[in-house]
Amino acid sequence: MHAPRESVGERLAGNARIQRLPYPGIELFQYRDFIDARACRDFIAMIDADRRPSTIADPNGDDYFRTSETCDLDPAHPAVEAVEQAFFALGGIDPAFGEPLQGQRYDVGQEFKPHTDYFQPDGADYDKYCAVSGQRTWTFMVYLNAVEAGGATRFKRIGKTFQPETGKLVCWNNRLPDGGVNPATIHHGMKVRKGVKYIITKWYREKEWPW
Repeated sequence: MHAPRESVGERLAGNARIQRLPYPGIELFQYRDFIDARACRDFIAMIDADRRPSTIADPNGDDYFRTSETCDLDPAHPAVEAVEQAFFALGGIDPAFGEPLQGQRYDVGQEFKPHTDYFQPDGADYDKYCAVSGQRTWTFMVYLNAVEAGGATRFKRIGKTFQPETGKLVCWNNRLPDGGVNPATIHHGMKVRKGVKYIITKWYREKEWPW
């Protein structure tokens, strides 16, 4: 666990290997070479072996809003265990508050249009997704490969774009200091133009996840 009264953001900012991006109104960090190329290859193989169409929490009538594929990663796999431990060491968030680790795959033309990772408080399925474990707090996302063209992640409101780099972690706080959701976290998983993009994503909640 992180030290008393030390927030996740403060802990991350105190790590010399992590860069906090200098944008007001958002806690946003990157960490290059967070995991090695071998682990990235392991995750890519797992995603390719067990992927399915991705979904969204609140259907919005746009059948092309999220066109990627998703994979639930085996928590007993050594690569999954290792990255879960690395996330804990980095941010100090109790693993009990984390959703199961997922992988995503984006082929040419696939994207995830501008969205937030938190559940919209006025959304149709808000109670369904937040009744037990509460709202999402932090997102930890790791790029597993460099993409030949496209596939960047663009934070729309602050004008920051991250290019996929093998092993690079990007993480952010989905909440404001008062505990409310932060609309500045809206981001776009942009279309892949050439190649295939792979990432893994870890979301944390306000309360324990019901394993």
